[in-house]
Amino acid sequence: MSTAPAPRQSVARKAFLSAFLLLACAAFVALGIWQIERLGWKRDLIARVDSRVHAAPVQAPAPTQWQKINQQDDEYKHIQITGEFDNSKETYVYASTALGAGYWVLTPLTTPDGGETILINRGFVPLDKKSPSTRLDGQIKGTVTVTGLLRLSEPKGTLLRSNVPQDDRWYSRDVAAIAAKRNLSNVAPYFIDADKSDRGDTLPVGGLTQVKFPNSHLQYAITWFAMAFMTLAFLWYLLRHSPKS
Repeated sequence: MSTAPAPRQSVARKAFLSAFLLLACAAFVALGIWQIERLGWKRDLIARVDSRVHAAPVQAPAPTQWQKINQQDDEYKHIQITGEFDNSKETYVYASTALGAGYWVLTPLTTPDGGETILINRGFVPLDKKSPSTRLDGQIKGTVTVTGLLRLSEPKGTLLRSNVPQDDRWYSRDVAAIAAKRNLSNVAPYFIDADKSDRGDTLPVGGLTQVKFPNSHLQYAITWFAMAFMTLAFLWYLLRHSPKS
């Protein structure tokens, strides 16, 4: 009883494996090129954000502009707004900062002309300074002008913890949920991270925004290209060794 020659089977396996390696190599090269493109995009983003953060503050977006606000064009823009704080409606968002564990204090600010409301992240307070009665010097009254960075809402919570509005427990600065909980109307879809106050050591402590973007795209690109090179090396080795009869 005859069987197919072993060399023929070996050649078929080699052809199949060679085709697979070529496809894998092409995929690795494509991923490397994509990471190079992402690297350029990330560097451009970092440069744009850096220029916004250090620019002179401009007027906060008016209600007619709210629907057009987006991450690419607006986040971290240095802006200013004039209005009056409603200290009775502070919201405390759990935070872990360089100053330790505590809370971001978000206070609604209402403008005198249009009546719109913007949530201001006035800054950080330690755990034992959560109550306004422990930091009365920082409870500003009357008309103020706030400067800071435009930040987009952070819906629902963090990766590890979800907001619990019914219990007034917050782990992210969810503008819509906080506005609903505090019965606020005509609220901007963003909040402002306030600059560091010029009022000495009064709480909250502003100006703690961390403007950092992970940028590992070059390492990823090198990894993908290295895998492509190793795939080609294995293919070369495979083709150099013919099936033996």
